[in-house]
Amino acid sequence: MSLSYAMLLDGGFLRRKLGSTRSPATAKTIAGFAKSVQLLSCLSGMRLHRIYYYDARPLDGVANVPLGGGQRDFGASELAIQNRSIQSELPREAFFALRFGELSHDGWHLKPRIQNRPGPTVQISAADFKPTIRQKGVDMRIGLDIASLTLKRQASVIVLATADSDFIPAMKFARREGAQLFLVTLGHGVKEGMREHADLVIDTKPATEDRATDPG
Repeated sequence: MSLSYAMLLDGGFLRRKLGSTRSPATAKTIAGFAKSVQLLSCLSGMRLHRIYYYDARPLDGVANVPLGGGQRDFGASELAIQNRSIQSELPREAFFALRFGELSHDGWHLKPRIQNRPGPTVQISAADFKPTIRQKGVDMRIGLDIASLTLKRQASVIVLATADSDFIPAMKFARREGAQLFLVTLGHGVKEGMREHADLVIDTKPATEDRATDPG
């Protein structure tokens, strides 16, 4: 029986690395990236168990902007629309499963350019405020899935695409339990601890999706 692997994709990380403000990442971009990872020689001959994509559902609701700046409809933002599109289309791709955290609006903060102005006083307006939005639950779900896949022997290899050092304990756990951990960084700088606790680090971007084929 051939070895199997599971691919765990940090959605926020991939959207930043595979897209830009002018050309945001799409479901097609992310699915193409996943297919290109499947073509890596280090996974040759292995069976794909599943591709897990982790992200938070877009923030909905309306909030009042300080200093009489009107209202902000978070659900109508361009970013929310883009993420809803990705999250509705990716489950249709072969082998994809989505795991969701959530976003919360925790008030407002002054933009860095205002905070860094010299002098004892500054003049501010409503346009100088930015919403404080926090993501919850995504990292926890990635860590739990690494543990579950490893303990249930559903995957002999965990392919993790992220640059977040918070996953070091989960990486260490997987290796202690006998799984191999392949880290895909897409050239993003990572802490040395992540390299230390990965069996293989793939820094370069895998071949583009036009070379990819379906598994099996």
